Amino acid sequence: MKILVTGASGFIGGRFARFALEQGLSVRVNGRRPEAVEHLVRRGAEFVQGDLADPELAQRLCQDVEAVVHCAGAVGVWGRYAHFYQANVQVTENVVEACLKQHVRRLLHLSSPSIYFDGQSHVGLREEQVPKRFSDHYGATKYLAEQKVFGAEEFGLEVIAFRPRFVTGAGDTSIFPRLIQMQRRGRLSIIGNGLNKVDVTSVQNLNDALFSGLLAGGEALGKVYNISNGAPVPLWDMVNYVFRQLGLPPVTRHMPYPLAYAVAALNEAVCKVLPGQPEPTLFRLGVAVMAKDFSLDITRARQYLDYDPQVSVWTALDEFCAWWQAQGL
Repeated sequence: MKILVTGASGFIGGRFARFALEQGLSVRVNGRRPEAVEHLVRRGAEFVQGDLADPELAQRLCQDVEAVVHCAGAVGVWGRYAHFYQANVQVTENVVEACLKQHVRRLLHLSSPSIYFDGQSHVGLREEQVPKRFSDHYGATKYLAEQKVFGAEEFGLEVIAFRPRFVTGAGDTSIFPRLIQMQRRGRLSIIGNGLNKVDVTSVQNLNDALFSGLLAGGEALGKVYNISNGAPVPLWDMVNYVFRQLGLPPVTRHMPYPLAYAVAALNEAVCKVLPGQPEPTLFRLGVAVMAKDFSLDITRARQYLDYDPQVSVWTALDEFCAWWQAQGL
């Protein structure tokens, strides 16, 4: 099978492209940073550089492939709506159109559980529990992108979407690196009582889910799937585990949730009036994410994709720590 992986210069896309090569697939990759995909090219991947905002590039990328694993997109909670719409919705439209015109059989779309975020605690969220309003531009545009993907079903494209929660492992450049940076600067506090439990996904388990999506048929198609390790863990225990592994002091200072939320709101307000609107160091949404319970129901993935997470949270954290130390960061 020949596949295209978009966003392969990023963490998730790059890890899946490598996994697909190890499974014997023929892999074409796309990304903006050639140096980030050199390891894939050495393993036999075909690299095509370029921006998927260009519809003609999307068409070329989809020539002669059976399936597309679409991991490209903008991530974050700060920025203009137009930026997120272009990177998450318009780019996905280009990929969908290219799949249809080039007769690609299947499209796997990497979405996000940020769609669910509303600042409240949630345990065992099911895929249909989408809020009426979205908390940020990222969640809103990821949901719109999903709708673009599923709209292509009526034209014969086989589609599946995935919402993986808190993906980590070797190569994670967003979740723990940010926390490590804050702790090194003495700016990290436990928000609330520190007992909140959250879902995490080993990138290896996500690879298994995506690979199952390439092979699945019948009733498994045309659905969106929550993906996690299926075993929520106390967030701050997990954070301090990573810090101990890296020789950093644990987080012991607490900040009441109402105070943290107020500080974040003030931080956002100040940044909005500063030249260039720089990204705040603290967000209201981030405060809620770090203080509230948040877990997903993965029953649907277990039932239709035979998803059975094998790599534990702690193994995924060990993998991240070993990689981080090897980088000398």
